[in-house]
Amino acid sequence: MRHPGVVRPILGTVCSFGLAALVWESFARSGLFAPALTPSVVAIGAALGRMLLDGTLLRHVLYTLYRILAGLALAAAVGLPIGMLMGRFRHVERFFIPLVSVLSPIPSLAWVPVFILWFGLGNTAAIALVFYAATFPIILNAWTGVRSVSRLWIRAAEAMGADERVLFQKVVLPGSMPFVITGLRQAFARSWIAVVGGEMIAATSWGLGWVIFDSKEFLNADVMMASLVVIGILGLAFERLIFQAIERRTVGLWGMVKAVAG
Repeated sequence: MRHPGVVRPILGTVCSFGLAALVWESFARSGLFAPALTPSVVAIGAALGRMLLDGTLLRHVLYTLYRILAGLALAAAVGLPIGMLMGRFRHVERFFIPLVSVLSPIPSLAWVPVFILWFGLGNTAAIALVFYAATFPIILNAWTGVRSVSRLWIRAAEAMGADERVLFQKVVLPGSMPFVITGLRQAFARSWIAVVGGEMIAATSWGLGWVIFDSKEFLNADVMMASLVVIGILGLAFERLIFQAIERRTVGLWGMVKAVAG
C-alpha cells in the first residue's frame, strides 16, 4: 500500500463496525427479546435512512451539537484558567480544591430539576448541564498537567531570565498539553451523557436525546438504535478529526508523545 498510515485506520474502523454489526445481528436473531425490541441491522439502517431523507436527523444533530459545543466552550473558558492557576499557585489550589472535590462527584443529571426551575425547558438548561459536566475534568486535568511539569525545566527557564508570560508559553503550556487534551476528551464524553439526559427531560422537541426518549414512548426501537449509532459516529468523528488533529499539531510535533495515526 502506498499510504498504509491512512489505509490501516480506515480498515480497522471498518472491521470494528462490521464485527459490532455482526454481534448485534446475532443478538437480534437470538430470540431473547421480541423482534420489536431488538431491530435488525437492516431495520436500523432503514430508520436511519428515513431520518436522513426527511431532514429531521440533521436538525436533531445540529441542536445536540450546539448544546454540547456551547457548554464545552464555556467549560474550557472557565476550567482551563482555573486548573492552570491551581497548578501554578498554592493559594489558588487551596481555594478551589475543596469546591472541586465537593462538586465533581455530583452527577450532572442530579442538577436537572434545579436547572429546569432556574432556566426552564430548552437550550439554556441543557447547555448548563453540559457546562457543569465538562468543567471538572478540564480543571482536574489542567491542574495535574501543570503540576507534572518538571521543576527542573521551570528553574532552568527562570535562570535564563524568562518572565511569567514566557514561562507559561514556552514551558508550562507545552508540558501540560497532554493532560489538557485528555481533559478535553473526558469533558467531551461527559458532555454527551449530560446533553442526552438533559434532552430527555429538559428539551422541548429537538435533539438526539429527545429522539431516544420519544422513541421509547412509542416503541420505535429502530429509531432509538439509529440515534445511538449517530451518537457513536459523531464521537468517532470528533476523536479523529479534532482531538487527534490537535494532538498531532501540538504534543506530537513537540515529540512529547507519539501522535495517534488518523
